[in-house]
Amino acid sequence: MKKPESPLKSVAEVLGAPPELGMSLPSGVTCPFAGSACIKRGKSDEQPYPVCSVYQRATNTPIVVCPKRFNEVDIIADVARHVWPNKDVARLKLAREIKMDDFGNVDFVLSEIMEDGGVNDFVCIELQAIDITGTVRDAYDAIISGHEEIPKKSFGLNWKNVYKRYVYQLISKGFYSHHWGTKIVSVLQQDVYDYIKSDAKFPTTSDITSDQSNVIFMPYKMMWDGVRYKLTLGDVEATHHSNLQAAILYKTPPDRKKFVARIEETLRRQN
Repeated sequence: MKKPESPLKSVAEVLGAPPELGMSLPSGVTCPFAGSACIKRGKSDEQPYPVCSVYQRATNTPIVVCPKRFNEVDIIADVARHVWPNKDVARLKLAREIKMDDFGNVDFVLSEIMEDGGVNDFVCIELQAIDITGTVRDAYDAIISGHEEIPKKSFGLNWKNVYKRYVYQLISKGFYSHHWGTKIVSVLQQDVYDYIKSDAKFPTTSDITSDQSNVIFMPYKMMWDGVRYKLTLGDVEATHHSNLQAAILYKTPPDRKKFVARIEETLRRQN
C-alpha cells in the first residue's frame, strides 16, 4: 500500500493561488486569468476542476497544466518589446482563436493596424501548457474539504505528447508564416521549452530579426514572489521551422539490437 501524503505535494495552484488546507470551493469558480467561469473538467467530472499548475515530482517545481494560466502575461507588451521592437504599440491589436482551413486554429494573432483599419502586418502566437496522465482530482478534492492526507497516487506529465503535437504545429505553421513573410511566436513554460530543446537539439539564435528566425520562443518561468507564483519571461530565442523539422526527422535512431530485443521480449510475454 502506498504511503499517504499531503495533497499540497501535488497541487501547486488553485484559481491562481497557492492552495491552503481547508479552503472551500470558491463561489462561481471564476478563473482570475480568463475573467469567466472555469471550464476545466476531468474526463468524467461534472464539477469544476480549477487546478492551474501541479508540482513536478522530480524537482518540486510548479508546471502549468491550463493554457488560461498564461493570460497573466502581457502578450502585446512582451511581443512588441522582443519580437516587434520598432512597431507603434498603440496600433497593435490582439485577435483570439483564428481558424482557417489547412492551417488549423491559432490561439492569438497580434496585428499592426493601419489608419483605415486594415491589417498591415501580423504574427501568430501559440500557447502551450502540458497534459496530465492520471489525475490530481483526489488531491484537489482533499484540499477543498480540509483533508490533510490522501493515498499517494501516481500522476504524470505527458511530455512526449506535448512535444510531438506542439513541435509539429510549430513546423507546419512556421512553414506557412515563412511564406507569408511573418513569424510565429511560441509562448510556453521554461521547463517545457528546455525539454523540447534537450530532445530535438535544434540551433537557436538571439537575433530575432534575422530571416532565419521565423519561430520565436518566449519561455516563461514560474517564480515565487513571496505570496504566489508569477510568470516571468526568460531568454527569448529563435530558430527556423526547417531547423525544427530536420531535428525531428534526422535524430539518431535507437539501437537496432535493443529494438529487436524488445520485440522478442513482447513475443515471449504474449505466448
